[in-house]
Amino acid sequence: MTSTDHDGTPGRILVVDDDPVTGRFLARLLSERGGFDVTHLADPAEALQQASSQAWDLVLTDVEMPGMTGLELLQALRKVAPALPVVVITGHASVDYAVTALRDHAKEFLQKSMPPEELIEAVSQELAKGRAARLAAREAVLAIGAHPDDVEIGAAGALLVHRAMGHEVSILTLTRGARGGTEATRAGESEMAALAMGATLFLDDLKDTNISEGDPTITSISRVVETVRPTVIYTHSQHDVHQDHRNVYRAAMVAARKVQRVYCFQSPSATVDFRPTRFVTIDDQIGRKLLAIQTFASQAEIRHYLDPDLIQSTARYWSRYGDGRYAEAFEVIREGQDRSEVPHAT
Repeated sequence: MTSTDHDGTPGRILVVDDDPVTGRFLARLLSERGGFDVTHLADPAEALQQASSQAWDLVLTDVEMPGMTGLELLQALRKVAPALPVVVITGHASVDYAVTALRDHAKEFLQKSMPPEELIEAVSQELAKGRAARLAAREAVLAIGAHPDDVEIGAAGALLVHRAMGHEVSILTLTRGARGGTEATRAGESEMAALAMGATLFLDDLKDTNISEGDPTITSISRVVETVRPTVIYTHSQHDVHQDHRNVYRAAMVAARKVQRVYCFQSPSATVDFRPTRFVTIDDQIGRKLLAIQTFASQAEIRHYLDPDLIQSTARYWSRYGDGRYAEAFEVIREGQDRSEVPHAT
């Protein structure tokens, strides 16, 4: 039994053992016969650093090592990477070792003398369980806008808060903004804005000012929803004078009907019926939001709503409902019972 991710990549295992012979044996066994991507380190301090800075699926550590024992490494890993599965293995099994390891949340306590196939099976099971747990806890955010700069104006701050929380962030822009300038220029500006926000950009080519509420809009959104598998959606409000914005809202409600948390942002063309009940403090993100909006340089002279002072003033106004100096406002379409991973001020 081996474990690969949903994209087919093998599980990454960090083997920590100060004995080079044993370490190389375990790495080779898990790599050649288990099909895993395995790295062996003899120094537990280096292993701690690697586990803190890189993505791993499992750590397999010896117990008795100089400088830092495997049990001490386990305790340190619980602080820097609490969700990372750790399997403790030793050639000198004892009840005390096992009790300590399991008390400190080791996923398994194994003996080096166990048959290779049993070792591979045990490691495979723990790795698979760890991946399933991370997938269940995964947070992926998708913001859907009709035109270049829509998402950035309405939700860039909240998306940056999501990024700071370690969430995956994607933006779907459904047109290339042909009515407001050249498509190539505006597409390039969208890419730069996404880069400034640390977001993945999906850029479609629907007809500007003629987006439908049915297909091909629903199909376009559905395709990205299937790819991103979002747990949170941000999109336009239905309370908007721009027909593209209203139709994107309607199409998104169909395409994202299974997503449990859906919020609508304020566009410059939103009407007085825009009634937000969720406010996200963006004090630490306002500068980066302005930087993302500044990438739309081709529109700066013709779109007054891109004026930095207006962006800041709007965020300053909504902060009256939050707990900071700047905020973004969202209508709540629906949200699951667990809202702990959605940034908010109230």
